[in-house]
Order: sequence, then C-alpha cells, then structure tokens
Amino acid sequence: MSEHVTEVSDSSFEKDVLQADRPVLVDFWAAWCAPCRMLEPTVAAVAEKFAASARVVKVNVDENPGISQRYGIKGIPTLILFKGGTEEERVVGATSKEAISRMIEKHVAGAATA
Repeated sequence: MSEHVTEVSDSSFEKDVLQADRPVLVDFWAAWCAPCRMLEPTVAAVAEKFAASARVVKVNVDENPGISQRYGIKGIPTLILFKGGTEEERVVGATSKEAISRMIEKHVAGAATA
C-alpha cells in the first residue's frame, strides 16, 4: 500500500472520513477482488497527486461489514468521495486515474473557494 493511502475501519471511519477537514476518497475493496487489485496503483497515484489537498483511504469490505453495509456497497471496487461528512460522488468498478482525479478536483476546487 502507498504511503499516501491509509486503511480505515468501522471504528475509525467517523473520525478519519466523516470528520475530516478536507475531501476524502474512500476505496471499498477486498483482497480476493481482481479489479480492486488492478485499481490499487491508480488509487495510490491519485493519493500522491492530491496528498496536500485530499485524503485517500481504503476500507476492506470483508473486515469492515458495518461501514460497507451503511453505504450500500454491493459491488467492488467502489470509490466514494466524501466532503464535509457527506457522500458527494460514487464510482463502481475500475476506472481511470483521470476520472478519479476529475472527481476529486471538482471538490478540492470547491473547498478552496468556499
């Protein structure tokens, strides 16, 4: 895992994601999920790119069923962008670095001008 991506759990989600002072991209994944593993370097690259303005975290759905159920995670990988404790955007399935970057940029720019 990248130095810019941290694991969060059912117990730390509230503090690490919902109470964060900047946008947080949450990667819901599982070790057995091939598309999740394929997406990992992309998520790490995005985390490095936005290290100064957003956080990127991972939630293992097998180890954290509470938070996965709370947000209705039905397929993985699922990426959810939270801002101010609210879900802003969601992408299900593997996607590109550019698409993830655009999703974050919209909310980072909004945070800077708000």
